[in-house]
Amino acid sequence: MKRIFLLLVIVVFSTTVFSAEKRDLLQKEAAEINLAASLIKDFSGLDFPDYESRAFWNSLPEAIKSEYIKEAESYLDYNWPVVKATDYLEIIRSGDRRQQVYAAPRAALLALVMGELTEGKGRFIDQIVNGVWYYSEQTWWGWSAHLTAQKAPHGLPDVDEPVIDLGVGEIANILSWTWFLFKDQFDEIHPLIAKRLKNEIMKKAVIPYYERNDFWWQGLDGSRDVNNWNPWTNHNMLTAILILEDDQSKKIAGVEKLVKSLDQFINVYPKDGGCDEGPSYWGRAGASLYQNLDLLKRATNGKFDVFDNQLIKNMGSYIYKAYINYPYFINFADADATTGGRPQIIYSYGKDIGDPVMQKFGAFLAEKQDWGTKPPGGKVDEQIMQLMHLDEIKNADPENALISDFWLPETQVAGARDKAGSTEGFFFAAKGGHNAESHNHNDLGTCVLYFDGKPCLVDIGRETYTAKTFSSKRYEIWTMQSQYHNLPKINGVDQMNGRNFVATNSTFSANSKKATFSTDISKAYPEDAAVDKWVRTYTLDRGKKFTIADNYVLSEVKDQPTTLNFVTNCDVQRRTEGKLRLKGDGFVLEMSYNPKVVTPEIESTKITDAGLKRYWDGINRIVFKINNPKEKGKDEIVVTEVK
Repeated sequence: MKRIFLLLVIVVFSTTVFSAEKRDLLQKEAAEINLAASLIKDFSGLDFPDYESRAFWNSLPEAIKSEYIKEAESYLDYNWPVVKATDYLEIIRSGDRRQQVYAAPRAALLALVMGELTEGKGRFIDQIVNGVWYYSEQTWWGWSAHLTAQKAPHGLPDVDEPVIDLGVGEIANILSWTWFLFKDQFDEIHPLIAKRLKNEIMKKAVIPYYERNDFWWQGLDGSRDVNNWNPWTNHNMLTAILILEDDQSKKIAGVEKLVKSLDQFINVYPKDGGCDEGPSYWGRAGASLYQNLDLLKRATNGKFDVFDNQLIKNMGSYIYKAYINYPYFINFADADATTGGRPQIIYSYGKDIGDPVMQKFGAFLAEKQDWGTKPPGGKVDEQIMQLMHLDEIKNADPENALISDFWLPETQVAGARDKAGSTEGFFFAAKGGHNAESHNHNDLGTCVLYFDGKPCLVDIGRETYTAKTFSSKRYEIWTMQSQYHNLPKINGVDQMNGRNFVATNSTFSANSKKATFSTDISKAYPEDAAVDKWVRTYTLDRGKKFTIADNYVLSEVKDQPTTLNFVTNCDVQRRTEGKLRLKGDGFVLEMSYNPKVVTPEIESTKITDAGLKRYWDGINRIVFKINNPKEKGKDEIVVTEVK
């Protein structure tokens, strides 16, 4: 990538609130193209490869075909497990979501389906039938943590009230594709197999979607704002409706309802396209919206097309703005520190919106993941889409998306690096916002700092989900608390969760020499903190240093200390007074401070949670205690490379 420097200084002030805007973009598009007249009648007309498309399957790389077949063979004797009542009940007994119980048979069915598509000899059909029958016999396809959606008491699914959650949507999609691909083979074995499967998908998913408007994720009853559940589940439902619905009037009504539901997601999205759930959740937010838009375009012979809309473009480009260096992405809130990024969707999304940076980034991610040497992941439709684009993306021009800087003024997230087009030197990102964001942590004003593309000051992330994670006790979990982010604890008080706890006067400026983010986080703390102003400022002097500065006013100095907390995965060593040394992966940095103003203590935490161990073996928290605090004060910490 050519070096890109912002020649003019851009300073943008942000408000703390972005509110729903009745854009209704998709409903307007549906009306303009006459969706009822444009919608296809037969899913087979969308030109996806099916079981009979032997030329397509035979043309796949040998490495992929052999791996698909090998994986399917490992399930030839698979014993489809019973999902016991106690598996469901574990959510109310211990808080264990038991998602591995649901994941195993899903993985088996996917492997068998892809193996049979690849080989085409009928060897895996009987086991696919067993999988189809297994799911047909199940009461519910969802995840036990989501049973609160039913009217009956939490803990066991109510057969009389089929509710749709993420799990139901995922299985409905997989089974709909399985029916589409193998219904003729099923009928050759017994006429009740395909009939039963279709009936179960309709009963458990499609008909409840038609009949109900009160699933919160639909956004149709106005009970709450929606999040990534909306495009994720809607895409699965769109797939099922297009494949299974025989009555064209019902199909049209179902798709029109789905378009209205998707608009509720778009209506609450910030104009800047930022995903407050983070890049890993973008994979089921912006990326899932793209899957809907792509499928709607295909299902209307190209007529339904909103890819020229600026918001849709911004929702796509977010993914490379939030990128640090492979495989690291900015991971505020519950987001993962590393993610593969869904290369085909990023490539295709970039192509459709005319964004060459995004398109080349998708090709770059595909290259990093050795496309063409192993099967892609995802559901059946997602794997087929990736295989359809395999040659195009492999032959595309890959380029790492290392942009100079970005600012999302409504989401209040900014980032900058030392050199555009290079991983060398510092990269930082910081955020404002509010403490009721989706998958929220109490983290207003925090930052992450990387050097040479490797982590230094980090966002720990979140532990493995349990019932507690999404309960009233969420903020008892240490990783959710502001003191375990790169933030101050003021008069012994942490930030508070809630929509009224906000960052204010957030600004970002950038030019070829410097990038600065600043925000007042005083309103993120409850009254007990006795803080009137706390302006946190991060300044990147490109190629030189990274500075963290505070300017604060307290209404009272209390007995409990005020501390500046920083979390790092680096080894921390005390040097001379006023200096700490941070030894990371291939770099050494120095953290300089005024010992008259602050005194550091270092706390080490061994990571035991399996979710966090994917990124960190352990973390160190540097706690700078403010010496002799006054009602007004300033502090500054400077990070430089040790050469």
